[in-house]
Amino acid sequence: MTNPVVGWSPADHPEAIAVSEIQWWERAAELALLRIHDSDDHRISWFSSRQIDARQLILALRQLLAAVSLVDGRLQELGLDQAMNALRQAKQEYERALPGLTEVRNALMHFEAWALGTGHGPQKRRVAGGAPAREVASEFWGFAYDPAVETISLGPYTIAVTAVAGAVARLTDAVYTAARAVDRRNAVDLGADAKNALTAQGVSTDEVSSFPRLIVGSDNRLRLSLSLDGHDEEAERRALADRVVGALHTANIRLICPELPNERDVAGSLARGGSLFCERAPH
Repeated sequence: MTNPVVGWSPADHPEAIAVSEIQWWERAAELALLRIHDSDDHRISWFSSRQIDARQLILALRQLLAAVSLVDGRLQELGLDQAMNALRQAKQEYERALPGLTEVRNALMHFEAWALGTGHGPQKRRVAGGAPAREVASEFWGFAYDPAVETISLGPYTIAVTAVAGAVARLTDAVYTAARAVDRRNAVDLGADAKNALTAQGVSTDEVSSFPRLIVGSDNRLRLSLSLDGHDEEAERRALADRVVGALHTANIRLICPELPNERDVAGSLARGGSLFCERAPH
């Protein structure tokens, strides 16, 4: 018995997941920022809703770095060093703008350890240096949002709320740019595979009448079309289109009509001059 074919998996395109998740967490941070500048919501009794929203803001801000990590791994895998270095530089700038972000998040998420002085990172280093755990716990405690000076603090860490929006925007842009670099590499690699598949099946990609054109567009998607110079008979174009579709099929590359994604007769669209998207078919 064989496993069923999985038509889609987030593992196939981590860069797309990074973009999707960073959009969600960017909006979560934006919402928390808006709420902490509102009056306290008294529907939750004596608790300050702004203090709660400050906690949510820290969690959202740290999640943006998880998206960075996801796309960074893909850049490494593809050897896109320039894009990877740019992304890492943006990450460093983000962390400088929001000093102590990871430590504050960790203190919130792992309060069961940090309250005892047994947390990782700075607490562990202090204890290893001989400081009593009880003393260390006290040093890294006291989460608070101060609306008077627009800061969020915990122990030795202070984050300026006024720096948040700009830092988030810059990091999000960097993730988008990195993901686009991955998309372009994927499209270029797909184009090379498509050309090899066509050549292996005797379909020339040289510039002759009705030759298949493979172009990576500004949207970083690979398009394929046939040249219609007015001299080819419709039957000849259809025969060539059928050969192209068949050759790509053997390489697990499928064609999709942008206007009619469910169109089954892609060879017909190709023969009529359509420009079709190329995608890797599920394995």
